[in-house]
Amino acid sequence: MCASSRRHFLGRLATAGFVLTPLAAALSACTKSGWPEGMAEIVWDRDTCARCSMVISDRRFAAELRGGPRDTVYKFDDIGCLAFWLRDKSKDQPWMLDAATRLWVAEFTSKPENPSWLDARKAHYAGGKHSPMGYGYAAYALPQPGSLEFPDLREHVVLKGK
Repeated sequence: MCASSRRHFLGRLATAGFVLTPLAAALSACTKSGWPEGMAEIVWDRDTCARCSMVISDRRFAAELRGGPRDTVYKFDDIGCLAFWLRDKSKDQPWMLDAATRLWVAEFTSKPENPSWLDARKAHYAGGKHSPMGYGYAAYALPQPGSLEFPDLREHVVLKGK
């Protein structure tokens, strides 16, 4: 290949790369639309809660945990179930309390057909809601009047019992 042909080929390749890069980025963002990086998709009305075995239907209260040496996923129908799961299982699996373990919770005010997901440790929890298992807490991105942070939520749920 002569030098001018090589330059022409490389110029076309570079131009194609600039066109394909945004396209590739857009397509990669669509792979699991609406699901945060690392979160396993919840199959609504089919997947069951790891703690209570109820079907996960109400998208406003769903939660998920992922972590450990096998990158294990646990799905929950109520943030209260996640709180109890952490209390009960972290004795045998201490990785669950590790900061590297990822926890997500659906934001209560997001659209049911496409819930927004929050880091459960950073969310704010307001009581007085009718949640699937009756723990009564919903997650919000911003503080609400009387809302709790995650450690306080866990304490309240465990004291309430179920």
